Parts: sequence; structure tokens; C-alpha cells
Amino acid sequence: MTSTKSDRYSQIAFALEILRLLAEKPRKREELGELLDRFLDRNDKPSDDVLQKLTRTIRKLRECGFSIDSAPNRPYVLQESNFPVLLSLKQREALSLAADILSQMGFTGQAGQIKNIGRLSESDRSSDIHFDFSPPFDYGKDIDPEIVTKLQERLEQKYRYTILYRDSQGETLTWDLDRSELRFHNGVMYLFAHVPDTRHKNGLFEKNRLFRPDRILSVGGMSDTRWLMSEFPTCTIRYRMSGALAKYKPRRDREEVIQYNSESVDIKTTEDYIFWFRQRIMQYGANATVLTPDWLREDLHQELKRTLDHYQN
Repeated sequence: MTSTKSDRYSQIAFALEILRLLAEKPRKREELGELLDRFLDRNDKPSDDVLQKLTRTIRKLRECGFSIDSAPNRPYVLQESNFPVLLSLKQREALSLAADILSQMGFTGQAGQIKNIGRLSESDRSSDIHFDFSPPFDYGKDIDPEIVTKLQERLEQKYRYTILYRDSQGETLTWDLDRSELRFHNGVMYLFAHVPDTRHKNGLFEKNRLFRPDRILSVGGMSDTRWLMSEFPTCTIRYRMSGALAKYKPRRDREEVIQYNSESVDIKTTEDYIFWFRQRIMQYGANATVLTPDWLREDLHQELKRTLDHYQN
């Protein structure tokens, strides 16, 4: 016998629809009511008391362990789901490894969320895979988790904010930051931000700065000014790989081959932080040559000359 829409509908389906909608994003009561009204209509159910059904179902979901926040004139927010997740042994081991990696990188909150989702314990750790997070410079042990949490809040809000920062010389300065994100480089976490009130010589990309989270003393509240930058300013660079790397194939999304022959390959890339590009290109030695821009080519030329002087002396 073919089931009808009415047969498929149930109070469980109504509750699941609420969870699905709140899992997408926070929603105000009126918005939830409109969406659930359509849901009831699709299932041939009366929707005249949809808001009352919503209130009753939210209460029942909370009793079942789902953390759903709400307040007058505020949206419903699904803070934590208590929905059971059935995982295989290999899946649990994979999640446990991911949680360990995030925890050692300083993201203890996210690691805890993963462990809660999978109901993970020490017995879920793989006996075959061991993770030892040892970056060249380990600042993680000195990072205040509250600083990372506040930074993540500012990144979600997308309004300009300030940080109180102690530089390598011990001087404390207040920085006014625009577009920002947390980035990892060689296994180390940094705050990468566009700093509008700084000088630049070769382009706006020089206003992009790195900040070590362990040197951030405090994070200010968000201002009334939204981020002005929708994307980080970039610099277009062309470089050539030759010799042992003549058949080099770009691995980064921002890189593309613009010319290729049997002896070399020319690549174009867009970079938002030149220092990291310099580090990467220098590790290839004589197999890599920057073609443009001229100022960067000359900077690397002078740096290589100083390196040569060290060896000659």
C-alpha cells in the first residue's frame, strides 16, 4: 500500500524539521513559524496553531537534552545537539585523531565539540596512528584560550576591532584591525589581519600583517564600523622553476602555469603575504627565479648577495 503525505507526517517529523532549520542558522520565532507552516501544509496538516506547536516542541526537545537558547526579540539558537550519531570503529578513531590535532593546535573548544559529537573516550584513540605536533616554533602552550575565543567572535561579527599587542621588542601597542582570520603556517597559528592605518610602498597588500596570539594581551569589543575589505589585498607574482624542478606542477589554488617548455615552467601566483612567499621560494635555491614584480626580484637579489657574503667571509 502506498503511504500518503499524511501517513508520513508525525510529531517526530515536526521536531526533526525544527532541528534541521535551527541547524542551518539561528531563526526568529516568526521565521520559524512561517517555515513550519509550509512544512505542515506539505504534509496536509492544519497550521492554525503552528506557533503553539513550536513552543511545545521546543520545550520537549530541551527536555530530551537539546540545548536551544531563546529570549524575547532574539532568535532561537541551537547551541548543542543531543542527536545520537552512530559511528564505526574507524570513524571514531578518525574523529579522535582530529580532536587531538585541534587540541594541540590550540582549538580546545572545537576539539571538545568533536569529542561530544562522537561521545569519544580514550579507548577510541588509534593504536596505529600517533600524532606529535612539533612545529618549528611552538607558541601554542603560551596562548590564552580566552584570547582565541574572543578573536573567533570578532571574526564572526566582521566589524573592526582592536587588540593590545606586545611586539618582539617588548613594546605594547594598540592595533586597529579590519578583515581578519586565523591562519596556520608551518604548524603555527597566527592572527592574519588587514591594518588600514599603516603605510605601504608597493601595494595595499603590505597592510596585511601577522600577529602571534601568545603576544595578544587583550581583544577589544567590536566597533560600529563594518570591515571595509571583502578580501585581503594581493600581489601578483610571476616566477620560473628550472633545473631539477623544471617539471614542477603548482599545488596551490592561487597558482597557475603560464608558460611551459622542456627546460622550465613559468608560474603566476597571487599572494597576500609576501614574507611567506619569500620563505617558500628561497627554499628552492637556484631552481627558482622571481620574474616580476621588479621590486621583489631586486629584494631577493640583494638578500642572496648578503647570504653569499656570509659564506665568502
